[in-house]
Amino acid sequence: MSNDDQYGGGYGEVGGTGQTRTRLPDSPADPYGPTRRPPRVTRSLVTVVGVVVLLIAAIAFANQTPDTPETTASDKAPATSTTAATGTAPVTGTSAGIPRGFSQNEQGAQSAAANYAVALGSDAMFKKNSRHALVDGIYAPDTAAAMKGPQDAAYSPAFLSQLGLDANGNPPQGSTFVTRTVPIGTRVESYTPTTAKVSVWYTGLIGMSGEKSTDPVRTTWKTWTFELSWVAQDWKVVDDTQQDGPAPVPGDVPVATSDDMSKAIKEFGGFTYAR
Repeated sequence: MSNDDQYGGGYGEVGGTGQTRTRLPDSPADPYGPTRRPPRVTRSLVTVVGVVVLLIAAIAFANQTPDTPETTASDKAPATSTTAATGTAPVTGTSAGIPRGFSQNEQGAQSAAANYAVALGSDAMFKKNSRHALVDGIYAPDTAAAMKGPQDAAYSPAFLSQLGLDANGNPPQGSTFVTRTVPIGTRVESYTPTTAKVSVWYTGLIGMSGEKSTDPVRTTWKTWTFELSWVAQDWKVVDDTQQDGPAPVPGDVPVATSDDMSKAIKEFGGFTYAR
């Protein structure tokens, strides 16, 4: 620019050029001005697209999922063998008031052992005639013949008296003698088609219920092991042993009175068939 215009020359110049420049904002129409960088929207666009894709995928997955909840291991019912009998029909015959005609398999052997424990733990064992009938119906003939004498000696009047019974095994007037075996479970120790060894875990009740009783009804926990033999189309006992336990921790249930116990024993009959 020359010094003739109003912006240059003359007195008062500063900087030696005598010219002043004013920079205006860039105009998009100015082809010679530097262009401003457009805002970066790529990252925001990718984020939005990603959210939309995930939302669509979630909706599609939800539509394919069935309404019923997925079955987990904890929701599955336990195996039938852990909650029910094995399926063979119970026996229909009886001998001396106990079942007979058990099947020739493991279940039959377990059923025989459980029912024999119930019978041998009943009050019939404390009277000579009914005891002999039970022994003949449960044990093999040779075993039964050999054990009657020793059993008669064991159930002596002195022993019966300790339980509050008379010489014939009867309780005093107004009292109830309680003796029951309640099988909890059975376990096959060994098995063949003609021999078996079965253990019966059971809880028992034993004692005299009455106002003047000095032997109150108490519970016992024992395991009764029977050695069985297949004789005359049925399982018969050839030997048996007992041991204490296993016993659980006693519960906090209040002890029943003698009247309540006597009433319960009379009203709640024992089972006629175990397993």
